[in-house]
Amino acid sequence: MVNSFPSTSSSCEEEESLSVERSDSSSSFSKAWAIRYIQQVNQPLSRPTFSNERELRAAVAKTLHQALRPISAKAWNRTEQLLSEEVVRHQLDPDIIDPWAIAGDVFKIFDQAFESYASFIYPERFAVSVAPELGHIRAKFTAVDPRVIGFVSMQFHYTGQLLLELLEPGQRGVLELYFKAIDDHLYMPLQRAYDAASNYPYASLELRVVRTLLPKSSSIAQRVVAQVLDAFPNHQCYSGPLKSPTVRTSSTRDAEMFQTYLWVCLLEKNPSVVQQELFPLCVMLYPTFNVKWELVRYMLKLLQREVVQLLSPSEFAQCAYHFDLLETIFSPEVTEAKGVCPEKAVATA
Repeated sequence: MVNSFPSTSSSCEEEESLSVERSDSSSSFSKAWAIRYIQQVNQPLSRPTFSNERELRAAVAKTLHQALRPISAKAWNRTEQLLSEEVVRHQLDPDIIDPWAIAGDVFKIFDQAFESYASFIYPERFAVSVAPELGHIRAKFTAVDPRVIGFVSMQFHYTGQLLLELLEPGQRGVLELYFKAIDDHLYMPLQRAYDAASNYPYASLELRVVRTLLPKSSSIAQRVVAQVLDAFPNHQCYSGPLKSPTVRTSSTRDAEMFQTYLWVCLLEKNPSVVQQELFPLCVMLYPTFNVKWELVRYMLKLLQREVVQLLSPSEFAQCAYHFDLLETIFSPEVTEAKGVCPEKAVATA
């Protein structure tokens, strides 16, 4: 009698094939992200001569390591000063915001950045190697309350900015790339996107969409921000005019952030990351930094226009629902409704 059940060896081969396929999907996503970092550098960095440059980098890394503790404390004071009123307004339990736990992660991650810089490990390589740890940090804090990541990301960001102020202008350029990698992985759910991507076959429609959009995400963000600046030339944010280099950089990062949340929604086939994490964070942070909801809505409109131009109709159909959701939850009826708590209103959107 012929055995109708698959052999054990055949089953093992299928499992191994599936495992390899998932690994390829995750690897391709990580590789695309690393390539994106390379493309962000306006001009390729020439390989330094290791004699004097190695000593200089070692000295810079030592200086920054020694300054890290007081700088981190100063960064936390700035973060707390900006967001203390939001803790009350959003009824956040102060006990879930642990500055000591956040500081411990700050020391660990920045020391890795200093070591990579001193060892001539290129920023894009550092970005890939540190991604899982930053993803773990992000997941750890968002599991308690997604809004806590706002405090964490700002603490890391201000720490990096204050450290750069200690250096000569000529020493900042390369280190900024390491610090940007840290910022990006905390502001954006990149590791969550990597993990979701690993569940798809390499040739899947969902991965094809992300592989098309990801390498172009920075240029998309830059074009979108340029058009926002044209539309709102006189707008003043907390850190200065919208057209100032600092605000323009943070605006570009926000446009990249919204794209990353879109990828996660697409890959997880679930809008919860937008409803439970992105939207509450925006409601907490944007008014603090004087970012008008009108700007956000215009940015989303421009992002959708960019994505439509890059994808086929069948590919864009995968994203359409998520753009509709973003349009709904950031609509004036939600964000500007009097007497309505936006975080609660979004739950019904």
